[in-house]
Amino acid sequence: MPQTVVRHENEHLYAEPPATPAGNALSDAILRLRRGERAQAERAHQRSGLGGVDLTALRYLVQAYRDQRDISPKDLLTMLRTSSATITNVVERLVGRGLVQRVQHPRDRRAHYLVPTDEGIRVVDGAYAAHHSAVVEVIDELTDEQAEIGALVINRLADRLDELDRVERLAAVDAMR
Repeated sequence: MPQTVVRHENEHLYAEPPATPAGNALSDAILRLRRGERAQAERAHQRSGLGGVDLTALRYLVQAYRDQRDISPKDLLTMLRTSSATITNVVERLVGRGLVQRVQHPRDRRAHYLVPTDEGIRVVDGAYAAHHSAVVEVIDELTDEQAEIGALVINRLADRLDELDRVERLAAVDAMR
């Protein structure tokens, strides 16, 4: 019973429903997509054998590596928005499993970067490949017009949520003053 509630919680809007049947159908599709994304995120954790923060950290490190960016533990701290103790533990676990290595900074002997190993890259790719391939497969089946309409809708939703985030962050800063 409790898991049923958890599984179905995101099937509901905590606002008035859209005004039209077509709007309701779109809302239902978005909620269904969110459920699917959540299920795939859980499967990624299972496939990787890593906990949530560890997999997220490793994913960020793999992306930074592919973008040819050097990431320090302090950078990772900022990216994950957590404590330095948590970052220390995450890095130790990832290094201990052979998924990340510390690389000495070329000019500062006290500093180092975090670089994913080949195995770390394989873990991330293996955790997300099926999910991302399925998304690309569906996108490639769309006509250009369908893809353009989909991109328009998703970007409008994302823009509105980004704006809501900005407004709420500003309100939080104002409340702290």
